[in-house]
Amino acid sequence: MNEIARIFSNNSSEVNTELWFIPIDILTIVCVTIAIILSTIFFLIILFDKTCHTIPMMLVGNSCLIGILFGIMMLWSGLFTLVNDLKKIQYEDFFCSFRGYMGYVTCSIQNCSYLLQAIYRFLIIIYPTHLFFQTIRFQLFLICLSWIVGFLYPISFLFTKEIIYNVNNQICQLQLHLSFSVIYMANGAYIIPVFSTIFVYFKLIRYVKQMSKRITPVNTLIRAQRELKMVRRTVILVTILFILCFP
Repeated sequence: MNEIARIFSNNSSEVNTELWFIPIDILTIVCVTIAIILSTIFFLIILFDKTCHTIPMMLVGNSCLIGILFGIMMLWSGLFTLVNDLKKIQYEDFFCSFRGYMGYVTCSIQNCSYLLQAIYRFLIIIYPTHLFFQTIRFQLFLICLSWIVGFLYPISFLFTKEIIYNVNNQICQLQLHLSFSVIYMANGAYIIPVFSTIFVYFKLIRYVKQMSKRITPVNTLIRAQRELKMVRRTVILVTILFILCFP
């Protein structure tokens, strides 16, 4: 017990905590908890309702699933911050690096899940005759690939010990300064998936405008416009997340 107390004492120290930190921590925890509950409900509906067993809903379910995991990591981090603020201490626990790593993993997969939704709608509008791209097998392959890449790209941070305890924010993350690691992380988690989604959106806008100028069956044009509207909503969502979460 004395040894454990000594280790804890070495890893922690008292800090001055502003009074408004704790209400912000509680508000964050409440909002994240609500998001986890809603994502879980949507995911279960998609999982058990047979009318939702379609490829577009499968992609939405993928976003809900990673949203649940992302929310759990944020909740864990929020509870850790709240406890430290209540005790008025700065303390780097054993799971600090792991939380930082999983934060980058889940954020990357979350943004890629929105990109996959945009890509699917891009394919069914521009390449409607290429049925292989619209199959469940191909879309599952893309989902699995995004998860594998999401777990692998930041794994080096665990071994290089670049994820450190940020005393000011009571979170574990890369040290925010101009470096290869920060640029690498920002591209993998934010810039590439977000700007790729926006690029797909503008490509679809251009294509749908060209369709309206040509002799195109009404049903085909209406479907393309409907899918474009869905991609537009996805772009708005990822843009908001990019602004709120970066870096």
